[in-house]
Amino acid sequence: MQLFKQISIKTKLIMMLLVVSIGALLASTYICSSSGEAILTEKIFNQLTSLRSTKTYQIQDYFETLKNHSQTLSEDLTVISAMQEFRTAYYQLEQSPIPLDFDRRIENYYSTEFLPKLARTHEGSPLLASYIPKTAASRYLQYYYTTANPHPIGKKLLLDDPEDGSDYSQVHARYHSFFRSIIEKYGYYDLFLIDREGTLVYSVFKETDFSTNFTNGPYSDSNLAEAIAAARGAKGTGYVKIVDFKPYSPSYGAPAAFIATPIFNKSEFVGVLAFQFPVDKINRVMTGDKNWKQDGLGDSGETYLVGSDYLMRSMSRFLIEDPEGHSKTLTSIGTDEKTVKKIADFNTTILLQEVQTQAVKEALVGRQGTAIIDDYRNIPVLSSYAPLKIDGLKWAILAEIDVSEAYASVYAFQKTVLIGATLIIGLITLVSMMLTSIFIKPIQMLIASANKVGAGEVDAIVQSGSDDEFGDLASSFNQTIDSLRNEAKEIEQKNRENEALVLNIFSPAIAKRIKQGDRKIADRISNVSVFFSDLDRFTNLAKTMPPEEGVSLLNELVTVFDEMADKYGLEKIKTIGDGYMAVCGLSVPRLDHDKRMVDFSLEMLTFIRRFNYERGLYLDLRIGINSGEVVAGVIGKNKLLYDVWGDTVNIANKLKYACPPGSIFVSQNVCDRLHDLYDFECVGDIQELGQEKLVAWHLKNAKPTI
Repeated sequence: MQLFKQISIKTKLIMMLLVVSIGALLASTYICSSSGEAILTEKIFNQLTSLRSTKTYQIQDYFETLKNHSQTLSEDLTVISAMQEFRTAYYQLEQSPIPLDFDRRIENYYSTEFLPKLARTHEGSPLLASYIPKTAASRYLQYYYTTANPHPIGKKLLLDDPEDGSDYSQVHARYHSFFRSIIEKYGYYDLFLIDREGTLVYSVFKETDFSTNFTNGPYSDSNLAEAIAAARGAKGTGYVKIVDFKPYSPSYGAPAAFIATPIFNKSEFVGVLAFQFPVDKINRVMTGDKNWKQDGLGDSGETYLVGSDYLMRSMSRFLIEDPEGHSKTLTSIGTDEKTVKKIADFNTTILLQEVQTQAVKEALVGRQGTAIIDDYRNIPVLSSYAPLKIDGLKWAILAEIDVSEAYASVYAFQKTVLIGATLIIGLITLVSMMLTSIFIKPIQMLIASANKVGAGEVDAIVQSGSDDEFGDLASSFNQTIDSLRNEAKEIEQKNRENEALVLNIFSPAIAKRIKQGDRKIADRISNVSVFFSDLDRFTNLAKTMPPEEGVSLLNELVTVFDEMADKYGLEKIKTIGDGYMAVCGLSVPRLDHDKRMVDFSLEMLTFIRRFNYERGLYLDLRIGINSGEVVAGVIGKNKLLYDVWGDTVNIANKLKYACPPGSIFVSQNVCDRLHDLYDFECVGDIQELGQEKLVAWHLKNAKPTI
C-alpha cells in the first residue's frame, strides 16, 4: 500500500485503465469462447445422433430382411423338395464302398490345404483326426465335391455335376444352380441344408463343413451348430434364429454369423435352412461405403458396432484408411501383440478390436445418449451411442468424431482472440499513456506556475484552478467530446444501415467475408438442394390490373415465400419476375437438405391453393428440385450479386420448365434419397434429343390444381 502511494498519478491512471480494459476483454473473450463451444458441441452431437439413427435403421432393416427372406425360402416348395431329395440321396451313399485312394486324397487335402491355413488363426496345432470326415457318405461327397473338385478354394461352387453317376449328383445338378443364384443375388456367403439328424447334406461353397454332422461332428461347438440346434427345436414355422459372429473353422477362422430356420413339409419337420451372411453389407452400411466425409464425419469420425463381448462387429475406419498407422496406435496403447498381428493378417477388427468405453457399456445395458469420452484408441471423442434392437443379438451402435477435429474452429477462434488480445493490450497501453498525459497537463501547468511564484517571480500569475482556467478547459473538453460523440453516432448509424443493407442481400457468412474485404468469393459446395418455381398465369393476370396492384400482389406472395424459406432453413438466391430460386445446405450444411426442400415446396403449393380460394384467382406453381454440387460466389463490381450455378442448378431449372402447373418434378438423385418418405412417379426422359438424358420424377403428394 505504501508503494502504491508513492506512485505518480499518471502511472496510477495508466494502471487503472489497463486493469479495467484487460478485465473486460478477458471476460468477453471467455464468454464468447464458452458459448461458442457449447453451441458447437450441441450441433455436433445432434449431427452424430441423426447419423447414428440412420445407421441403426439400415442395420435393423437389413436383419429384418434376412429374417423375412429365410422364412420365405423355408416355405418354398423347391427348397422343401430339395431338402428331402438331398437327404435321401445322402443316406444312399452310406452303403457305397470308399476306395483307399479317396481317403488318401482327402487326408492329403486336409494336411496340405486346410489345416496349414487354419493353423495360422487357431490356438495350438489342429489335429487331422479331429477334422477328417468319418462316415462313408461324408468321405464320398468331400472327395468328389471338395478334394477332387477341379476348381480352386473359394470357387468350388462352380461345380454342378462331378459326373460320378450317383443319385446325389443328379439331385445336385438339378438344384445347385438355383441355390447358387440365391447367394449371388442376395449377397450371402453360403447356404446350407441340414437334415433332421443335424447332417449338412448340401452347401453351396463346399467348405470342409460340407456333409458333416453338427451334433457330434468336428464343428458341433460352432455358432452354426448353435443356430441349427435352435431351429431343430422349433415347434412350428416362422421361427428364425440369428447367431452372433464367431471365428468359424471351415472359413479358416474368419468371423462368421448365421441365420437358421426350420423347414416343414406341411406339419412334418424335414430339416433346417441356414445362411452364412457376410460382413461386407454391414461394413458398407456402417462406413457409408467408405464415404465418411459425405456423411459429415470429417477426417476422424466413424460409426461402428460392438457386441456384448466388447469386440467390434464392423470394421474400424482407421484400419481401412491407414492399416500401418492403426497397428502403431494399438501398439502404443498397450494392445496385445498377437491381437495386433491378427488384425493385420485378417485385415479386420471384427471379433478382434476390443472397445470397453463408457459409451459402449451404457449402450449394452439399454441406454442411449451422448458423451465426450476416450475411444478405443485412447483419444478424446464426441460419442453418440445406443443399443441395437435385433432378436438374438446384443449389439451397441456408436457414432464418434475426434474432439480435436470437432473443436478445430473453436481452437482457431481462441488462437485468433489471443493474438488480437495481445495487440489490443499494447494499443490500450499507448492510449492510456496519452490520455493520462492530457489529463494531468493542466495540473502540471498549475504546478509550474506555483513553482514560479515560489521562486520569487511575483509577476507570474498563479493558476489556482479556479473556474477561469479549469472551467474553460472542461468546457472545451466537453465540447470536443460532444463533437466526437455526435460524429461517432453518425458513423455508427451509417455502419448499421450499410450492414443491414448487406445482410438483406447476402447471407451472414457472405456478408462477413465482404465486410472483411474479400471480393473474390467463390466456393464449391456439395450436398445442396436447388429449388426453382414459376408462378403460372401471373403474367396474364398482371396485364388486367394496374401496375401498383400487380406489384403489390407479387410482393405479398414473395414475402410469404420468404417466410416459408426461413422456416425450413432455405436461402433465397433471387427472384426473376414471378420466378423464385432458393437453395438449402449452402451457408449452413444440412443432412436433410433435400427433405426440407420438398416440404417447403409442398407447403408453397398448399398456400397457393388457399390464396386462390381466398382471392378468387387461378394462379399455380411449376416447381423443379435437384440436389448435388454447386458453385456459389459473388459477381459484379459496383452492384454485387450472390449467385449459384452448375449442372445441379441447370437441371433444377429444366425440371421446372418441364413441370406442369401445380406439380413438383424432382431429379433421380432426390428420388433415390427420399423414396422411402414420399411417393414418386417416374415421368421419364424430359431432355431434348441430342442432349444428355434427364429423368424426371413426379412427387405424387403434390396434386395438380383442378
